[in-house]
Amino acid sequence: MTDQTFVLPDVGEGLTEAEIVQWRVAPGDTVAVNDVIVEIETAKSLVELPSPYSGTVGELLASEGATVEVGAPIITIGSADAAPAAPSAPTTVPEPSDPGGAVLVGYGTGGAVSSRRRTLRQAQGPSAERPVKASVGVVAKPPIRKLARDLGVDLSAVTPSGPAGEVTRDDVVKHAEQASVFRNIETPAWGAVREETIPVPAPPAPAPVADAREESIPVRGVRKATASAMTSSAYSAPHVSVWVDVDASRTMELVKRLKASPDFADVKISPLLIMARAVIWALRRTPMINAAWVDTDAGAQISVRHYVNLGIAAATPRGLLVPNIKDAQAMNTRELAKALEHLTLTAREGKTSPADQTGGTFTITNIGVFGVDAGTPIINPGEAGIIALGAIRQKPWVVDGEVRPRWVTTVSGSFDHRVVDGDGISRFIADVASVLEEPALLLD
Repeated sequence: MTDQTFVLPDVGEGLTEAEIVQWRVAPGDTVAVNDVIVEIETAKSLVELPSPYSGTVGELLASEGATVEVGAPIITIGSADAAPAAPSAPTTVPEPSDPGGAVLVGYGTGGAVSSRRRTLRQAQGPSAERPVKASVGVVAKPPIRKLARDLGVDLSAVTPSGPAGEVTRDDVVKHAEQASVFRNIETPAWGAVREETIPVPAPPAPAPVADAREESIPVRGVRKATASAMTSSAYSAPHVSVWVDVDASRTMELVKRLKASPDFADVKISPLLIMARAVIWALRRTPMINAAWVDTDAGAQISVRHYVNLGIAAATPRGLLVPNIKDAQAMNTRELAKALEHLTLTAREGKTSPADQTGGTFTITNIGVFGVDAGTPIINPGEAGIIALGAIRQKPWVVDGEVRPRWVTTVSGSFDHRVVDGDGISRFIADVASVLEEPALLLD
């Protein structure tokens, strides 16, 4: 029996450390290649690490909640073979300098995972969780399998749509949505007992006043990365902010028509979609807004991008994330709507990948969903501007000399004054406002 040591790998985002969130195995468990052994949180996302070895779990070398540096050993797995078993579909291979030679693997093997969590569920019986079949032979990545477990979806009943015949996130979500339509058709029978008494637990004793006055929250993970990025941006890029009130009545009319259109029946439509189209259109007319200030050894330079990786600031249970839609300028309205829906769903689940959070060129923050009218957001590092869409409310507005109720919003933004001057900033904001007032401008 040879002990194999698995070290914390760089999961493809250049991280230096990660936090151990939850072990999926315990000493003595039997694992196979691709079985998920631990969930970690990096500065950008939650990541499930599959085992590169098959064998028996020996020792967990890092406790839950601990922050571990990349390359540090985290678990030992006893194996009869000195070399790791061949993975079914590797997704990330570390650099040769990786001291542990850790290899991340992607698709599951189809076998049952002998883990502490599954053992506990089996011991608790069917009431512990909605039953899900083992899905033997189904090709799906570990995060997709976890999503299926959480939603109670039998992967073997899902029709895969991936290019290699694998089950995708959209496949699982759509299957769950279809199943939920029929979930409550049957009315449950009345119980045999007419009445029952449920004891009400006594309220907990009040905490000492000293404890209630202050609380210390460790700064780590997403919050630590956000604080570092925002501090760097605020004190390195000279921000200038502008805003304008907009009559968005025709935007609201267009949103209503799109929702009623059969072509968009399966897509979520909101004013954010028209805002995104307006931003892409305005960036094409003022390319410097889509640029970035770059300091090099030879001196500073401005990098102008002729593509749009459109970032959407998202408030998630893990904190503020800014995933971006790659090459958004090449998408039509339906494609952009689907991309926004996927981005929002993935962020809400806390499953935004590191790749989706890098390489952004411009950001939209939809503060209107919180009932906020306007703001002066901080620019995302590596970009030259960020724009905010405020709440859209009915307000009195002068139209052709008459005061009428109209749907009004405020568009505000912050920009790096090193990269773009006031005329370019004003022209960009005016262009976005023009599209929200008259979406027909997008027809050019």
